[in-house]
Amino acid sequence: MDLEKPPAERPVSRAEGCLTVAVRLPVRIVVLVLVVPVRMTWDALVVVGRSLRDTVLRPAGRALLWVAWAVFVWPLVTLWRYAVVPVARTLGRLGYVLLVVPATWLYGRVLTPLGHAIAWTARGTGAALAWLFRGVLGGLGRLLRGIGAGLGRVHAWLLAPAGRALARLLKGVGIGLAAAGLGVYKAVAWLTWYLIVVPARWFYEWVLAPVGRAVAWTARGLGRLVRMIFSGIGTGLHWTLRVLLVLPALAVWRWVLVPVGRVLAVVGREITEALGHAWRVAGHLSLAAGRFLARVFRLAFVEPARWVYRTVLTPVGHAVRDTVLRPAAEAARSVGRITRQTLAAARESARQTRADVRRILFGTPREPEPLRPADHRGEPGAAAARTLGSSTTALTKD
Repeated sequence: MDLEKPPAERPVSRAEGCLTVAVRLPVRIVVLVLVVPVRMTWDALVVVGRSLRDTVLRPAGRALLWVAWAVFVWPLVTLWRYAVVPVARTLGRLGYVLLVVPATWLYGRVLTPLGHAIAWTARGTGAALAWLFRGVLGGLGRLLRGIGAGLGRVHAWLLAPAGRALARLLKGVGIGLAAAGLGVYKAVAWLTWYLIVVPARWFYEWVLAPVGRAVAWTARGLGRLVRMIFSGIGTGLHWTLRVLLVLPALAVWRWVLVPVGRVLAVVGREITEALGHAWRVAGHLSLAAGRFLARVFRLAFVEPARWVYRTVLTPVGHAVRDTVLRPAAEAARSVGRITRQTLAAARESARQTRADVRRILFGTPREPEPLRPADHRGEPGAAAARTLGSSTTALTKD
């Protein structure tokens, strides 16, 4: 069975020129030689940084956090909880007792009755003033109505006829003045038309218009001449700059800068790829060197230390534990047990001595009378209940 890919699925390899092939190998060798020390130094710094973070910085941060809590947060919380809050509550209660309660009593027992009295007095005073003003204003109104009636008669019998006569006189004078003004306006208009407008129109049509057309034609001719001159100068400058600057710059761009840029692009691409390849290879070399050093450190230090711990320190520790620590712990526990028993006996003796002294000085306290047994409902018990078969009743007693 053919496992090869069909032609349509095969990756198309990128065509590489001889310059790329010639530059790639030396560039990669040089970059590898330069990058390997950098990568190994970087990996060593990473390992040292992680160890420093796990062994020094993180415990130091936790310790600083605990110290900050103990120095700053806990005193503030304690001050707030046991000083500020109780003082605030006490001040609130004092304010309520010293301010709110007296203010409420003053409002209910003093200000409210005083306000009602002031309102009643104001209503009575207002009613009296209203009655007084109604009387005074009524008299004044009657007086003003009499004066108004007299003035109406004067207007109807004297002022109205005089006004009508004056209006007729003024109307006649106005009609005469209007007729005179209309005649003057027509005369002025006729003189203005024939003395100013007609000569001005003739002067515009036969003098100003021909002169303006001649000036405009001359200006258009001059404009065409100036445009032709500047167009020729611009065309000459264009071709001069094109021949002296543009064409040489285009030739330099096409035949010098573009090939050099392509070469630099190939070299830069190869340097970038060589850096990535060298960084990966240096990573593998650094990993191998780190594993080798770790193996050497383990064989040189860790395994001997583990062997010494297992074969020497552990048996010695067990022996010390069995022969010294455990008997010492048992002896300490026995001493503690005996001490606790002695202290308990001493406390019991002191308690008995205090009881004897109290009994000698104050006597024996009177014992309370025993209560009769009763059930949970408060009724007498079975022994105290009256029954016909018991001899404790008054009828059956011997």
